[in-house]
Amino acid sequence: MATRKKQLPTVLAIDIGGTKVAAGFVDSRGRILAETRAPMTARRSAQEGLRSVFQAVDSLRKQFPGAKPRCIGVGVAGWVDPARGVLIGATNIPCWKNFPLAEALRKRYGITALLSNDANAAALAEAVWGVGKGHSSFFHVTLGTGVGTGIILNGKVLTGWSGAAGEGGHVTINFQGPLCDCGKRGCIEAYSSGTGIARRARERLKEEPRRSSRMRELAGGKTEQVTSKIVSEAARKGDSLAQEILEEAADHLGIWMGTVVDMIEPEMFVIGGGMGHLMMKYRGRMRRQLKKWAITPQRMRIPIVEARFGAGSELAGAAALCFASLEARRR
Repeated sequence: MATRKKQLPTVLAIDIGGTKVAAGFVDSRGRILAETRAPMTARRSAQEGLRSVFQAVDSLRKQFPGAKPRCIGVGVAGWVDPARGVLIGATNIPCWKNFPLAEALRKRYGITALLSNDANAAALAEAVWGVGKGHSSFFHVTLGTGVGTGIILNGKVLTGWSGAAGEGGHVTINFQGPLCDCGKRGCIEAYSSGTGIARRARERLKEEPRRSSRMRELAGGKTEQVTSKIVSEAARKGDSLAQEILEEAADHLGIWMGTVVDMIEPEMFVIGGGMGHLMMKYRGRMRRQLKKWAITPQRMRIPIVEARFGAGSELAGAAALCFASLEARRR
């Protein structure tokens, strides 16, 4: 098996978030052959942030000294100019503003580097290898710490004229809603991301101090330490309050998806990310809200499916950038 993997062309994929950098070798079938992680220094200098990326990549290369990747693909949570390989800015990575990340990687490793928004890259992975293969359009949702989206139209990622299109996680569904980290109010990310779910759980526990909940137990009695993982675990164990919170998050997703349908009428919704599998359990609620909040006649014929790539979608997506580029060169 090991020999077979070595024969397949591999690329080096990098996923950069606000707290971690993941680096991995990925083959031409979208399989992550090896992966390593390092903490991301996102709130200091640009060079310190870059060192975090180098740390993850160098650690991976030391484990596999014989690997010869043909390309570096990078997915990063933020606004990207893919043509220039520049990260324009990212809410959770403030160390970089108009930073030439692709060029910095090319100089260090001597390999072509391609840069994309991580959610767009995840959508591309599903289009190339996943459930979106063979579909000309779909709307990909990455549910994790935030809500990332990627739009596939006519078989290609919709990037917009400057590369910033597809920020669906920051579409407002209630202008009087909670303040989002982006500075707007009522974004879907403020309701249905891991961060939003945890915030809502803490609010509900404070509003109903006498209501019994496993979430308090799992947090050691400290309401302020409740996370989305705790909400998920409590719901799995039958906690009614945790289940209500997740149902509420699903309802908001359905309302938001109704707007998406009326705007672009995708062939399907693809739900992925670290929390994607959990929220797919509430697909029925999403669909009921979608029926009420979209007016497009064919709205109920649009399937809601789970992504092939879950928590590894960003790495697979970063690799898909490279393979798509290599394929284009061969034509």
